[in-house]
Amino acid sequence: MDGWLRDALAYVPRWLDYQMRRTEQVGCLLAVAHRGETVLEEAFGLADLATGEPLTPRHRFRVASHSKTFTAAGIMRLREQERLRLDDPIGRFVTGLHPEVAETTIAQLLSHSAGLTRDGDAGGQFADRIPFASTAEVLEDIAGPPLIDPNTRFKYSNHGYALLGMAISAVTGEPYRRWIRREVVEAFGLRETEPDMPLPPGTPFARGHTMLRPLERRLTIPGDYETNAVGSAAGFVSTAADLTRFFGQLSPKAEASPLSVSSRREMTRGQWTNPHASVELRYGLGTMSGRLGGWSWFGHSGGLLGYISRTCVVPEQNLAASLLVNGADALTWPWVDGILQILRAWETRGAAADDLANWTGRWWNPWGCVDLVPQGNRVIVAMPGLLNPLADAQEIEVTGPDRGVIVAADGFGNYREPVRLVRNEAGEVAEFWIGGTRMTPEGVFKAELAARYNPAPPSRQAESGQES
Repeated sequence: MDGWLRDALAYVPRWLDYQMRRTEQVGCLLAVAHRGETVLEEAFGLADLATGEPLTPRHRFRVASHSKTFTAAGIMRLREQERLRLDDPIGRFVTGLHPEVAETTIAQLLSHSAGLTRDGDAGGQFADRIPFASTAEVLEDIAGPPLIDPNTRFKYSNHGYALLGMAISAVTGEPYRRWIRREVVEAFGLRETEPDMPLPPGTPFARGHTMLRPLERRLTIPGDYETNAVGSAAGFVSTAADLTRFFGQLSPKAEASPLSVSSRREMTRGQWTNPHASVELRYGLGTMSGRLGGWSWFGHSGGLLGYISRTCVVPEQNLAASLLVNGADALTWPWVDGILQILRAWETRGAAADDLANWTGRWWNPWGCVDLVPQGNRVIVAMPGLLNPLADAQEIEVTGPDRGVIVAADGFGNYREPVRLVRNEAGEVAEFWIGGTRMTPEGVFKAELAARYNPAPPSRQAESGQES
């Protein structure tokens, strides 16, 4: 593994752990793969707040709309087998549709440009109020014409992907779940992924959880229901490691994949921009794509009540990252952005110089905490409370043993001021000073805060004025 990647992967869990604590999330799975091999896999927190069950990397999560990418991969496999074409109308495979819906193509459904309703009248299924729609209920919801003309804009539709699941069953003569498990899940070498509930007996499963607000506490959401006809849009259950393994093989640069390079290029090519959005995002055939900090990425996100997830692949760096959180208010999208920004920063600056080994750790003062993270020949003063902890970070040039100076900072920072490490009698670094600000490890800081602002109550004897 490259030195820059090793150093970056050492910092990512430290930053993410702080973000988890700050937002009081229950649990999180993180995996990063490089060149098809898992290089980081961590579990934070709990699988079930009600029971206190610790989360492990082997716990399965509902990964929601990641399911669309699996369905799209299945469609591309059938296309390569010449069993369907992307410009085939869906009415060739699914009967009883409104004539205008029947004319929409497989490609339009894959790219969410068919103009169909998002969830029909069964939106309560995604709020855990009613069971997920059956095939008959999906068809009833789209009994009329498309809501907008096909091929005019990106309009996300879970019902559209339900139709694709029906098409797969019609073409193969098998239930969607059986075929997709064999021809996609198993073909991609995934061992911790199922197309829907129920899971095999004994499989560890992370429960979902409500938002922290407005109850000021989280409640457990069982999350073990079946998604019925919507399974091809939202039913999949997986782990972060399996998702990086699957999405990594969708990269056109992957060394091996069940899909041809041509199919992978077609899937990951951004075709439609997301209208009325502040962040530029494109959608292809079952994948999202964009750019961040000079890196192009593709992947997908997912949200099912109690679970938020996101997976990204950076083809040029042969990197894939997946983050699964079992809380309805998780910041999974900006956290994955943060992971990519951390990796990008280290890739740019390189591995830390050997003489910077002492310049590390998390340091606290009454305004918060900073992380010292060596990159290249400088020490970066990262802010773990930020969604991008390295944004506008101050930079230290080490000038001697335990001494340095801030050589890069914005106008509100400590530009050209000294920094120093202070050691205890055992020779361990015990304090970090930046300008005139003293910073200490968390335990020392907590004790100082408690002593200053929450002193121990006076004894009953002292309160009564009695002397010993």
